[in-house]
Amino acid sequence: CELVRMARVGAAALALALWAMAGSAAAVEPVKEIRAGFVYVAPVGDAGWNWAHDEGRKGLEKLPFVSRTRFVENVREGADATRVMTQFAEMGFNLIFATSYGYMDPCAEVAAKYPNAFFLHCSGSRRSANMTSYFGRMYQARYLTGIVAGKMTKRDQIGYVAAHPIPEVIRGINAFTLGVRSVNPKAKVRVVWTYTWFDPAREKQAAESLIEVGADVIAQHQDSAGPQQAAQEKGVWSIGYNTDQSRFAPKAHLTSAVWNWGPLYTKIATELHEGRWTNEPVWWGIETGIVDIAPLGPMVPDEVRTLVAKRKREIAEKRLVVFRGPVRDQGGRTAIPEGKTLDDAELQAMNWFVEGVEGKAPR
Repeated sequence: CELVRMARVGAAALALALWAMAGSAAAVEPVKEIRAGFVYVAPVGDAGWNWAHDEGRKGLEKLPFVSRTRFVENVREGADATRVMTQFAEMGFNLIFATSYGYMDPCAEVAAKYPNAFFLHCSGSRRSANMTSYFGRMYQARYLTGIVAGKMTKRDQIGYVAAHPIPEVIRGINAFTLGVRSVNPKAKVRVVWTYTWFDPAREKQAAESLIEVGADVIAQHQDSAGPQQAAQEKGVWSIGYNTDQSRFAPKAHLTSAVWNWGPLYTKIATELHEGRWTNEPVWWGIETGIVDIAPLGPMVPDEVRTLVAKRKREIAEKRLVVFRGPVRDQGGRTAIPEGKTLDDAELQAMNWFVEGVEGKAPR
């Protein structure tokens, strides 16, 4: 499928080259009245990725210079995304947020045709005069949830239900595994790909398959709570994603890696209104609050709580850098030499797994 194609090295390298070549744009003229459109890949009622983005959209409605917001949900990546973004631009929406990785090429296509509108693509790497990318360093929160998983597993087998093999997902799996093995070097993280963003039944089945082969903690990069429900039904622990998913599996849920898009959306709209917006990519870290972890469940021991809080402070203060060497890949080779830190371009092109991951990443 198109999404997997974009994950491959050639496409990633091309996107990064385009990103670098675009250069920085001067600040734009102030936009007096902002009309913001949002494109969602699944229902806003998913209680996950799209719900979190929509909470950020609602925050924009409180700004006096934002006259209107609108969203379209269940938009497939590809031609459907092009059509919806074109409709937004034709209707006079001048700030358009494309909130899924697979919207990157359609976003660039439509941005080129409507130079007077501004396009923000989530998690990608392309940019132009009126388009850029934005994201949060979710891998930092993933590392913290990995610490929890590594401390709570008894079998040293952790399952990870993963959506699509793109850099964003691979990066999260790697960070999670580094967190796991920082406290439990014997633990393994087994990955199952669903090739879905939101398919509760399929994602639940994937979690069940991991539990059947011995996983006693289930993590996920999916928009549904299916893996959480599977974990509770099978009597193992779980770690959610996007929002606090404890309500779906209160007996199993250890924590979740969560998003808070509101401050970022407010910042982008305000800069556009005041004429301070540029096409510099935005990639905020845990210190801003855009990413975090949900409150730890009552089953998590105090010593783990203390350790996670300490590591979170260290990440926020940049004393702990998740992808700093030495780091080995799953074949035991040095992937990040001692003392080296991966830069953002390398993180955005990540297509390999760290040691401790069981599963395949595309190359």
